Amino acid sequence: MKKVLVSGKVEGIVLKSEKPINFLGTVDKKTGIISDENHDLYQKSLKDTVLVFPSGVGSSVGAYTIYSIKSNHTAPLAMICQKVDLTVATGCALANIPLITISDEEFSLIKNGMMISFDTESNQIHYQ
Repeated sequence: MKKVLVSGKVEGIVLKSEKPINFLGTVDKKTGIISDENHDLYQKSLKDTVLVFPSGVGSSVGAYTIYSIKSNHTAPLAMICQKVDLTVATGCALANIPLITISDEEFSLIKNGMMISFDTESNQIHYQ
């Protein structure tokens, strides 16, 4: 773990994207499903996953989308990024979704569908 932005303890299945995510334009606020057909996670649900992606992009209103998917019970359990922008950090803080950054090397080790757990208090990540 490079940096903890929102603390927590999580275990779940990885949903990984190689592309940045624009939460405002890409994620359906009610369903938590990626609606942009040009995105590599098109039609995938963020619900109850550990979302791993390079970074967020786009409007600061995307933070409201993150808060909305949490309110609608369709949010990821946690988010892991290589680089965190203000939108993702603010959205996760508002929604109390654990958020950490990781190194490029750790990012490349994480595969879609693998089980991952982390605890920000002990500063440990486990891949299975």
